[in-house]
Formats: sequence, C-alpha cells, structure tokens
Amino acid sequence: MIKINEAVIVEGKYDKIKLSGIIDALIIETDGFAVFRDKEKQKLIRFLAETRGIVIMTDSDSAGFQIRSFISGITDSKNVRNVYIPDIYGKEKRKTEASKEGKLGVEGIPAEIIVEALHKAGVDCDESERATPQSVTKTDFFLDGVCGREQSSVIRKELAKSLGLPERISASSLLKIINSYMTYDDYKNAVESVKTLKL
Repeated sequence: MIKINEAVIVEGKYDKIKLSGIIDALIIETDGFAVFRDKEKQKLIRFLAETRGIVIMTDSDSAGFQIRSFISGITDSKNVRNVYIPDIYGKEKRKTEASKEGKLGVEGIPAEIIVEALHKAGVDCDESERATPQSVTKTDFFLDGVCGREQSSVIRKELAKSLGLPERISASSLLKIINSYMTYDDYKNAVESVKTLKL
C-alpha cells in the first residue's frame, strides 16, 4: 500500500474501489459530470487543494479530460498534480461492452501501471512504514456530541462551518477529512470551541 499525502480525485465509485487497494489516501469521487453542478463538492475539492493538495486521476477519454479541466479550473494550479493513465484499449470486466472510445478507465488499468503513472507525475508516494498519529474516531465523535446525540446535528454543522466545509457534509465524510489534515489535538480544540459558542 502506497501512502499519498494529497487527496486523490477520481470520476466514480469503481475507480475509488480500484485505487483503495493500491494507495492509502483520501479519495474523492466527482460522480462523473455531476461535479459541474455540485457546488458543495466543488467547495470540498477547493478546500482539499488549499489545505493538502490534490491529485487528479481521471480516465484518458474525452470525458475524463473535461472533468480534469474543470477541476483544474476551479483550483489553484500550484496545488494540483495531474496523473495521466495511458490509452489502453479494452473493456472492464463488469461491463458488457467497451466505452464509447474503447479505452479502459482508471478502474480497468493494472495496478503496476497506476503506480508508474503516479511516480511519473512526481506524486509524493511513501511506501515506508510511518508512525501512525492518533486518529479521530467515531467514538470520539459520539463522546464529543458530533454524532449520536440530541444536539449532534447542530454541533456537526457548526464544526464543519468553522473548518470551512459544507454544512451539510455527512458525519463519515467529516471524519475522513478531519483525519486527513488535522491532528487529534486540533480537532479537540475545534470541537470544544464550537460547543462553547453554541451550547
């Protein structure tokens, strides 16, 4: 498993499933062209680009390039790394026929080619063992009232707002993002500040 510090942006859930078996990273789906209309997803992507950088890994077909171009256009280029998969023709096993252009998407590309593409793009890959920092858990969320309590929706909304995230973000997505760029102590300070102000 390769550790990647940046958030990785892919088109769909099958791409995410494929990459989850290769890399240890926060992986965000655009849901295809839906990202063009999804202001909340756009805000999340910009936030991730500013706080940790993003890696764009879309398919090599025209749709993939349109999505890549759109994401690049809404973020600061210095915080974006583009990883390009090669044109490999064929079809994914789950599909009955090949795509319109006949090219494999990220989900169909062999793992070793994906790793090579990451290295070619200069993505900060670390295959060595690292000390694991303390993570925020679902139990922490419950104990801190972020989920599972009477006032949880209020606390979660305000916590997300204080971190510059969409207010409607789910508890599970909020947990992933907090663990992607905040220390445990930073999280505790943030949630205590919100609770002091609001409750």
